[in-house]
Amino acid sequence: MRTLIIHIKTLLQVREPGIDKVSGTAMAELPYLEEAYLLVENDIILDYGLMRDCPVLEDALIIDAQQGTLLPSWIDSHTHLVYAGNRVQEFVDRINGLSYAEIAQRGGGILNSAARLNAMEEEQLYRESAVRLEEIIRQGTGAVEIKSGYGLTVEGELKMLRVIQRLRENYPMTIKATFLGAHALPHVYKDNREGYLQLIEALIPQIAEEKLADYLDVFCETDYFTVAETERLMAMGNHYGLQPKIHVNQFTAIGGIAAAVRHNALSVDHLELVTEEDLAALQGAVTMPVALPSCSYFISIPYTPARQMLQAGLPLALASDFNPGTSPSGNMNFVVATACIKMKMTPEEAINAATINAAYAMGISATHGSITRGKKANFILTQPNIHYHELPYAFGSNRIAKVFLNGALIP
Repeated sequence: MRTLIIHIKTLLQVREPGIDKVSGTAMAELPYLEEAYLLVENDIILDYGLMRDCPVLEDALIIDAQQGTLLPSWIDSHTHLVYAGNRVQEFVDRINGLSYAEIAQRGGGILNSAARLNAMEEEQLYRESAVRLEEIIRQGTGAVEIKSGYGLTVEGELKMLRVIQRLRENYPMTIKATFLGAHALPHVYKDNREGYLQLIEALIPQIAEEKLADYLDVFCETDYFTVAETERLMAMGNHYGLQPKIHVNQFTAIGGIAAAVRHNALSVDHLELVTEEDLAALQGAVTMPVALPSCSYFISIPYTPARQMLQAGLPLALASDFNPGTSPSGNMNFVVATACIKMKMTPEEAINAATINAAYAMGISATHGSITRGKKANFILTQPNIHYHELPYAFGSNRIAKVFLNGALIP
């Protein structure tokens, strides 16, 4: 089936094949066509061009964009979308002055989510997660990475990964799964770190064999997992085909970025604190830095120093960190807006970070992240006569008219 979208005011993020990410000053460049059309065949972008050159196709479904802007769907490369219940009480606790660390010491945080998840039946967990997935699709996200890490037991982690697998099977979007067994140290192992590390190591071959995950993650942070422990797990993940994607530098800089680069991590995520040594380690690396600005917004911690990183010539991606404790929203429109407002990224830089660079951070840049012939027909169509700068400017308003996944209009 062919679909022809006509009268596009601005066709945004138009690129030739072979560009998998943009870095430094190139992030300020966002190629586009004015007064354009886009031709889709089944789920693939077949062609595009100026309206004056638009083909006449009698057998195609014609969609009039009515002078809306069309851009590739958002890519969210870092979420914890599969979780049980919520942590509203911790939200109130923070308002009343408790820190993230203090909440964790009182049994809150990750361990709170783990207790709720292990008590929930798998079917209910799937239903709750499906509601969240459908919400982010309507908000324009066309591909998402989802982590485990709220199980912290063998059965809990496998339950999460099975739910992610079901979501992947039942929804028309690209979903990548990440095994994050090393998210926190469970209470039962508080005096036996080695025992818990061995439990994670015993799970990795099973998860790889059953193809329940694509990547491996570790929360490399003071009071969580050390650099040495992270390297140990990254090495094993790589051995079994689970490339690392690592939580690092959220609260402290302990050398985790350099370690992740040494182990060819696909991404390093959070980076609210970045040192000159970290910047040097990322130069020329295959590793994509990922900022999570809605997490900084929600728990009032520093934002990733985007300007410093771009001035150093680095690439940068944006993701939502959708989770119940520190970023209870997967709205990538808000993420892009917050990057502009709080991190001083230009709209062009933020859109690049949430599309082409985010696709790289998910390992799908060959098929997603730009308007390119041969890539997936996943895109957002705005309301009529919307300049793309309005997407971050009107941060509290919905400027999306239509969302397409695999070439089909999402109801």
